[in-house]
Amino acid sequence: MVTSPLLTKSLAELTDWVEAQGQPRYRGKQLHQWLYEKGIRSLAEVSVFPKAWRESLQDYPIGRSSIDVCTTAPDLTRKYLLRLQDGLIIETVGIPSAKRLTVCVSSQVGCAMDCTFCATGKGGFFRNLSAHEIVDQVLTVQNEFQTRVSNVVFMGMGEPLLNLPNVVKAIHCLNQDVGIGQRGLTISTVGLPQKIQQLAQHHLQITFAVSLHASNQALREQLIPSAKHYPFEQLLADCRDYVAITGRRVTFEYILLAGVNDHPQQAQELAQALRGFQSHVNLIPYNPISEVDYQRPSEARIQSFSEALTLQRVAVSVRYSRGLQADAACGQLRATRAPQDPVLA
Repeated sequence: MVTSPLLTKSLAELTDWVEAQGQPRYRGKQLHQWLYEKGIRSLAEVSVFPKAWRESLQDYPIGRSSIDVCTTAPDLTRKYLLRLQDGLIIETVGIPSAKRLTVCVSSQVGCAMDCTFCATGKGGFFRNLSAHEIVDQVLTVQNEFQTRVSNVVFMGMGEPLLNLPNVVKAIHCLNQDVGIGQRGLTISTVGLPQKIQQLAQHHLQITFAVSLHASNQALREQLIPSAKHYPFEQLLADCRDYVAITGRRVTFEYILLAGVNDHPQQAQELAQALRGFQSHVNLIPYNPISEVDYQRPSEARIQSFSEALTLQRVAVSVRYSRGLQADAACGQLRATRAPQDPVLA
């Protein structure tokens, strides 16, 4: 019989669990605090529990990973390689600033999307992450930095909408149990048929980001192979429906690749496609990976593209990724150490 980890259980569920163990109900609140505020990795650490009871439960699964490698970039961004219980490795990134601590979490082990400019898909796809494996990434970074996490972005390894049930469960846990406001949570997707509508039906108050990266269908198919199954106009129509259902605008991410998608005419075409849309365009200068020879545009080219959108009344910003020197920036994540053989249940 597989024992369900405690991580992602609500206060009510933890209270029921401690009662089933023959303990008083108030220990559920204690356990909730030690799980989500103190970030324990073993029930043996819960010093407020009776010693004999916690020792009997020290091997009960909480759902925490172990840190395999930590790399720190000059800008103090940290990339963690986390080893899961089955031996597979994922990456998560802690991004500190003066006012906040952001965690970039993975939603899958690997990725099946195979976007041409992204390192993650080069290693293939292994499996979805469970909700507790997603929440664990946030608690790991919070423990390591000894600072409360304020923002979480689902922009690490994997396509979140291909793991929607576990992603939504993790979001509710991060919001209700860890205490991060939904508006501090971001889901980023390349866009998949029917999946945007499914996400909209959850009526989350998160930030929703779509990796567009092109101003037309033909170019998008070159950069994102899965786009051939999702026409450009249909994707935008689904995004408009998302805005109507949730009342939340859509952020369109657009990685600028020199000589590929950074021409002024493409900025004009993009502006035309987004006309009248409650949206925001986030321009991301390309972060290099070894497998392809794309180049980052010059500062002048980046500024020119941004100004062309602004002149067309499109809300736009330029995001320079953190952690570049540690291969922790947007598009650079991959499990760079080979995983051990998975542990069989």
